[in-house]
Amino acid sequence: MPALVRPYGGWWAEPREAQVGRRPVLYVIASGAAPARDLPALIAALTADWDTCVITTPEGSRFFDIARVTELTGHPVRSSFKDPEAPDILPSASAFAAAPATFNTINKWAAGISDTLALGLLNEATGLGLPIVTVPWPNVALARHPAFGRSVATPRGCGAAGLRGCGIRVIFDPRHLPDDEGPGQAEFPWGELRAELARMRTALTGGKQAPA
Repeated sequence: MPALVRPYGGWWAEPREAQVGRRPVLYVIASGAAPARDLPALIAALTADWDTCVITTPEGSRFFDIARVTELTGHPVRSSFKDPEAPDILPSASAFAAAPATFNTINKWAAGISDTLALGLLNEATGLGLPIVTVPWPNVALARHPAFGRSVATPRGCGAAGLRGCGIRVIFDPRHLPDDEGPGQAEFPWGELRAELARMRTALTGGKQAPA
């Protein structure tokens, strides 16, 4: 089966058999939220198992050391669309992790809006049925907004708003979100995210380790 050339980010969706025996490619989509400052530590922890590429929203690029992430991944950090004639600079995507994902990113993604490279990639990956995990990171007040609830809910099929209904793994615990009235309660679930990524990698590779 020939690979599908994708117009937004310069990546292809690969057959599963092409991913066995080497590191699968993980696209980390980062929004503009405080946990993005810890992306270098996440990337360093994933290096042995994933070939990682980082794409950020325009606001997200302010929150982490782009030069450090580029050094760790070996790939440029992207935040804008490429020219149609420009060469592809990122390898083919095997899976996605949208983390942290802000209130704005979650709602636009669920609505199918692709006004940034990050959202365009997430929407295409959703349509292709690629493995995706996301960690929404609104504050407590925004998490109570009805639009957010609809965006992460499990509706009857993917035609309505609801990322879970599209088969996307949503890691979300409102007890640990940022809250002005409880400033010490915010705790981003990096451990749970890494466990889910390990499960996704096993599903993609059949449990086989990439060569050293």
